[in-house]
Amino acid sequence: METFEPTIQGSNGKGSKSAAQASPEYQSKLAEGAPGTGSDLFAPPEANRHRLQDERSAITHHFAFGGHEGYLTVGFYPNGQPGEIFIRMAKAGSTIAGLMECFGTVVSVSLQHGVPLKVLCDKLSHTRFEPSGWTGNAQIGYAKSIMDYVVLEFM
Repeated sequence: METFEPTIQGSNGKGSKSAAQASPEYQSKLAEGAPGTGSDLFAPPEANRHRLQDERSAITHHFAFGGHEGYLTVGFYPNGQPGEIFIRMAKAGSTIAGLMECFGTVVSVSLQHGVPLKVLCDKLSHTRFEPSGWTGNAQIGYAKSIMDYVVLEFM
C-alpha cells in the first residue's frame, strides 16, 4: 500500500502552484493527531449554527412581476438581524416554486452559520433569468430575476 506525505501548496514564483514537503515538526503534529491538525487542517473551520428562537418576529412581503407572484417572509434574531427567509410562490408545485423554497433554505442556513447578509447580497444581486420584469416597487424598479428581487429587497 502506498503512503502519502502531507504537502503544503506553495508558489514557485511563476504563478503556478507546486507541492512542497511539510516540515518535520508539522508531520509529527499530524502523526500525533493534535487538536486543530490532521486531516481537518486544510478543511474549513467547524460550522456553528445559531438557530432562531421558537418565537421570533418576522415580516411578510408580497411581490409580483414577470407573470409570477409570491410572498417573501423574513424571520429575525432578537437583535434585528435576519436569520431565515421563506419564499412562497403562488403557483404551488411549479419548478420555480421548488427552486425558490430551496434557495430560501440555503440562504437561511447560510445566515444561521454566520455568513454576512452583505456577502450574500453582493454575490446574488443582478442575477439574470426569467421571470424578470417591472416590480411595481418604486425602490426596486426592474428585477432581473426573483433572486435579484429578494436581494434588492434586503439591501
